[in-house]
Amino acid sequence: MLQKSLQFFLILGFLLNFCQSLRFDLQSGHTKCISEDIRSNSMTVGKYHIVNLNEGFPLPDTHKVTVRVTSAYGNNYHSADHVESGQFAFTAAEAGDYMACFWTTDHNPPATVTVDFDWKTGVAAKDWDNVAKKGSIDVMELELKKLMDHVTSIHEEMFYLRDREEEMQALNRTTNSRMYWLSFLSLLICLSVAGIQVWHLKNFFERKKLL
Repeated sequence: MLQKSLQFFLILGFLLNFCQSLRFDLQSGHTKCISEDIRSNSMTVGKYHIVNLNEGFPLPDTHKVTVRVTSAYGNNYHSADHVESGQFAFTAAEAGDYMACFWTTDHNPPATVTVDFDWKTGVAAKDWDNVAKKGSIDVMELELKKLMDHVTSIHEEMFYLRDREEEMQALNRTTNSRMYWLSFLSLLICLSVAGIQVWHLKNFFERKKLL
């Protein structure tokens, strides 16, 4: 039973750790943004590089990108201009969707750049090799530390999701209240306009002596 519980927490921990590794094509003059929902005080690391399809030859200037990583509030956490590769690491000071945007300058004829991007947050962002070296710990102790961090991450993620759910419920209540008053105001305006039209038609017919 204990072994099954540990396996459950391990699997759930791996599911809740954000790790986004992808490769995408970017045409010159275009922008591609990738977002990641990160909770506050969570560690995140990322690295990127331009894939050189002609190995042994340097990349041309057309195959360089500009990168910006910003928070949901517009704070800048990483910036690099006209580079072939780079990396970033920071602890999120605010919760929300963080955006990593890549773009290239416009060229004629247009060029296509292939970008390899690896983005990790939470427990997956930790450098476990350095932890083991600095602490001089064995494999079993390292796995236990990983398991503890996974359980802690799950615990924090549950509170984070609960807070986000409360925010969404508050937003729904506010939206429903506003929609109620907006519908009431629309109905009042429609009835007022209808009343004015009836009054205007009545006066018109009275002047024409049709009533």
